[in-house]
Amino acid sequence: MPLVSAAEITAKVRDLCIAAAYELPQDVVDAFRRALKREESPQGRAIFEELLRNAEVAVAEHIPYCQDTGVVAVFVKKGTRVTVEGGTLTGAITEGVRRGYTEGYLRASVVSEPLFERKNTGDNTPPIVHIEETEEDELVISIVPKGAGSENMSRLVMLTPSAGWEGIKKEVVETVRRAGANPCPPIVVGVGIGGNFEMCAYMAKHSLLRNLGDPNPDPRVAALEQELLDEVNKTGIGPAGLGGTVTALAVHIETYPTHIACLPLAINLGCHAYRHKTAVLLGGENHG
Repeated sequence: MPLVSAAEITAKVRDLCIAAAYELPQDVVDAFRRALKREESPQGRAIFEELLRNAEVAVAEHIPYCQDTGVVAVFVKKGTRVTVEGGTLTGAITEGVRRGYTEGYLRASVVSEPLFERKNTGDNTPPIVHIEETEEDELVISIVPKGAGSENMSRLVMLTPSAGWEGIKKEVVETVRRAGANPCPPIVVGVGIGGNFEMCAYMAKHSLLRNLGDPNPDPRVAALEQELLDEVNKTGIGPAGLGGTVTALAVHIETYPTHIACLPLAINLGCHAYRHKTAVLLGGENHG
């Protein structure tokens, strides 16, 4: 039976949190460079040049790329035979986030409860943890640190099937249009379609793990992603919301079976600080 120690999980999550804050993934840097070439606005091009410089400075000086280091969403793929020694999986992940944010000198943004004192927990815990069981002997941990500027602009709507694709497209584009500069464009648009109320929101967030430039494996959905991306970029919101050709770097769609009377839709906007990191503790090589 495959074994992984809680201490190893904690150490890995700590490192992921720090790396995600300091180092934009290469897919994001490459997307900035591609966008710089196709951006028609001089001001927009200047913003992309600044974003690329910021990414270099963050790595060189070991400082966060963005001061809002976010709430940490954690996605875990865990084989049913895998056993965690010396603690619980969620406990080990939480401790890893705590160490990452305190030892990495990252901003703590989580309050202990949402309505009353709203006292800061001081270490950015607890994270939001999603665990998916698999049949493989694997333990894969991915994190998405998500800031409030983009999260606050996200939306969930329960459509009916009669809305169809045109209804979905209208809701996504209108969500981006209403958001304007608030989510710090150029954005990434995560879209969850189907399932139920909570499942479509999960898919929209989970889609933000995907590397920019990687389409949905279903060619039909991939075509819809491109169609939505074109429509979003027609809004002209542009980099930093100051106008331009590139409002979004990508649209990522995930789908799931749903009720015959439902068409749930969630739109989770990601800012240009598109942070995602993955570590494989069992089952393959580390990446992300």
